[in-house]
Amino acid sequence: MSQIRIMVVEDHHVVRQGLVALLKSVPDMNVVAEGADGKQAVDLFRQHEPDVTLMDLRMPNMSGVDAVVQIRRDYPAARIIVLTTFDGDEDIYRALQAGARAYLLKGMFGDELMDAIRAVHAGKSRIPPAVAERLANRMGGPGLTARELDVLRLIVLGNSNKEIGEGLHISEATVKTHINNILSKLGVTDRTQATTTALQRGIVHLDSQGTQ
Repeated sequence: MSQIRIMVVEDHHVVRQGLVALLKSVPDMNVVAEGADGKQAVDLFRQHEPDVTLMDLRMPNMSGVDAVVQIRRDYPAARIIVLTTFDGDEDIYRALQAGARAYLLKGMFGDELMDAIRAVHAGKSRIPPAVAERLANRMGGPGLTARELDVLRLIVLGNSNKEIGEGLHISEATVKTHINNILSKLGVTDRTQATTTALQRGIVHLDSQGTQ
């Protein structure tokens, strides 16, 4: 029986080892490479050209989304499944825009993962209904401009209007205009709600380096 050659990219060692052990127990699957960050993912993909790649979204050195973009640029037929604990609609949107063929949450059952791997290997996409709904909500709403995203990130970090203006080299009046647009597009009424919504939806992420 022909085996599906799989690469697993996950920065948490225990999680990665668990996935590898699970996949190795399945007769029609074979793990050919393991990576711990996006940069390794790109290098290992070139070496092994796996049939299907399981890619964590948030990793050091290079994010999963950036790795997907780079791999798909060099190998347009690459079949990648994003496997993550993050279910914000922005995370989903970025991953699928980058070229991922499936988006699965780490809380799923093993059978779901195997089914998704086989489906993606066969050229299909696999997005759970709950994830598809969040993606539809993202696609249906007005997106934030690049400058509005800059302002929102600084709001999440607790910057005042004055600090935002100084940081982005714009006037406080312009900052207020951007904030009004952000509140309107996010469907919220104040900065606190904007911060909560931005984090919940994955529009802004807080990490050790600040935001991304």
